[in-house]
Amino acid sequence: MELLPKDNFSALYEVAQTINSLLEPGELLDKVLDIAMHHLSAERGFIVLSEEADPNGYRVALARNITENHASDALSASSSVLLRVLGTGEPVLTFDASSDDRFDASTSIIKQNILSILCIPLKLRDRVIGAVYLDSAKTRRRFTEDSLKFLEVFGGLAATAIENARQFTALRSENERLRNEADPATLFPGIVGKSKAWTSILSVVQRVRDVDVAVLIVGESGTGKELVARAIHQSGSRSTKPFVAINCSAIPEQLVESELFGHKKGAFTGATSDKKGLFEVADGGTLFLDEIGEIPLALQVKLLRAIEEKQIRPVGDIVNRPTSARLLTATNADLQRAVAEGRFREDLFFRLNVVRIELPPLRERIEDIPLLANYFFERACVAHKRALTGIHPDAMGSLLRSHWNGNVRELQNTIERAVVLCAGESITVDDLSVPTVWSHGKRGMTLADYERHIIETTLEEMGGNRTRTAERLGVSLRWLQYRLKEWSHE
Repeated sequence: MELLPKDNFSALYEVAQTINSLLEPGELLDKVLDIAMHHLSAERGFIVLSEEADPNGYRVALARNITENHASDALSASSSVLLRVLGTGEPVLTFDASSDDRFDASTSIIKQNILSILCIPLKLRDRVIGAVYLDSAKTRRRFTEDSLKFLEVFGGLAATAIENARQFTALRSENERLRNEADPATLFPGIVGKSKAWTSILSVVQRVRDVDVAVLIVGESGTGKELVARAIHQSGSRSTKPFVAINCSAIPEQLVESELFGHKKGAFTGATSDKKGLFEVADGGTLFLDEIGEIPLALQVKLLRAIEEKQIRPVGDIVNRPTSARLLTATNADLQRAVAEGRFREDLFFRLNVVRIELPPLRERIEDIPLLANYFFERACVAHKRALTGIHPDAMGSLLRSHWNGNVRELQNTIERAVVLCAGESITVDDLSVPTVWSHGKRGMTLADYERHIIETTLEEMGGNRTRTAERLGVSLRWLQYRLKEWSHE
């Protein structure tokens, strides 16, 4: 075998390094054709892959320097060469098609004034999986015997890389199929629960994790809204990128815009340097906005624009910046009511509410309480180095009979406190401090009456301190103040 020129060896070394690092078929084919055309100074080029289902026996995977208007003529002109190469597994090289005995004057190759042609098979061992076709309509002897040798060696490397990419894609598809067929409850290790209500939630999470669609997570405080948002992020294609979570009610109203979109130095008093906003910090990953209903009305239009245009503008800047952060939002408030009352933009609500996940309160998934209680028990024992044997059946019964106004968060705190304070070998009823179902309510109460009763009772217990009351109830101070103001006008 004749040796390749030295510059061809160098080129092939670089080629091997480049194409063997690519596993996405589309990106790989782009690179293969670009390298072949550039190194051999071809004017046009095609890559075809064998396709038994196609009438021609192949499909065009990629084409270069051919307009859509002339695509049919160009493919017709090259088809005889392609079929010869695919059928025989041997390359075709012609320095001048017009004087080549293999092409008579009636062929479309001659009619299109194609002069130089080089076409090699893509072989994987003894199997032809496709072909690379290059031509020139301007120059005779554009391609030489050295060109053919280079392209044959290059074709062997490319065929292996293409097959590897195909297998990678097939394995990834199969893996995704198996993941989608698996029990949703086993896919999210940090989420505990097997009730019908909870597994239906996980099924939705499973379907939206890799789809860049707006998701609004709705539920009472303590039901696990951030946990669900993290599950969407960590089980999806963005898992290697940042997950950034912020509670909108915890940001002072005058700083919300700067927090989300960033600011330029000098944009306002105290802006002593440029600052990235959370959209920029979460770029490529997920931004989770909890208590989205607390976003000031004046800022909602800017948030809507950021979602729709995928661009943000820092405070004090005059240039928009692209953002690829996926937005997940959550609330324990009634956003539709807020829209009706003019406190939340209707267009933003519809934009956020594409997929709605409603988390059930713990009292509606009682069968999950033993699972959750034992999960929190094991974690607390490890965290606090307690060698307890478990939760006594009577204590578990007490947990099942409780109302859990604070939902899963309250259950977790209750178990952790019991683990820390337990003086025996297992947690008993005496180690727990939980109310029985509706113990603070009265018969005939509506849900609205019960809500008001709980808030007023807790406010009294906290000596009128609204901040401590909000913390005790697991709601934002702004939400609590709105409710109190609403009732004061009655």
